[in-house]
Amino acid sequence: MTHRKRSRHVALVLLGTATLALAACEDDRVDAQAFPDLDSCIAASKENGLWFTEDDCRKNFAAAQKELVETAPRYASKELCEQEHGAGNCGDDPAAAQQSGGGFSFMPLLMGYMMGSMMSRGAGAYSQPMVKTANGQYSTPKGDQSFASNTGRGKVTTQTFQRAPTTLGKPPMTASQVSQRGGFGAARTARPTSGGGGRLFGG
Repeated sequence: MTHRKRSRHVALVLLGTATLALAACEDDRVDAQAFPDLDSCIAASKENGLWFTEDDCRKNFAAAQKELVETAPRYASKELCEQEHGAGNCGDDPAAAQQSGGGFSFMPLLMGYMMGSMMSRGAGAYSQPMVKTANGQYSTPKGDQSFASNTGRGKVTTQTFQRAPTTLGKPPMTASQVSQRGGFGAARTARPTSGGGGRLFGG
């Protein structure tokens, strides 16, 4: 039974040195779990001892879908989007047709979502959408958190659930703009000054 649980819920590990773990106060870390889709979250919610319910799964999946549309990076072409997020991981911008003047843009597809328990802070569960990156990992829309997988559980800082700035109504990025920024995520948040990169689900 123990081995089965280990294989289904992979521990949270860190990239790079232990600097990142030391930088975040233990009190600022919360339980988190990632899922590739709604059904996998609902199935997990039926296990005893977990901190979320089927209702939490449904509410946070809907919230993640909405947040992705509002905050995902937008690109001038599908080719450019796939350059940053991988082949087959991009689609039409569902909000583009509703914007004044119409036009086309492309954005990464929802590849899962992560929930974090804020019950110790008097709140419920918070969520973050997950998108694919060019190197095959997963990321939040801001691009400042990298994960090896879109399934697993562990502890992350509360900053992981900070909402990305909205990209609704803004012009899609061109190839030159993406190049100037250094690629997805590189210019939307501060880079770490020491240690490794973001946190990873996976082992």
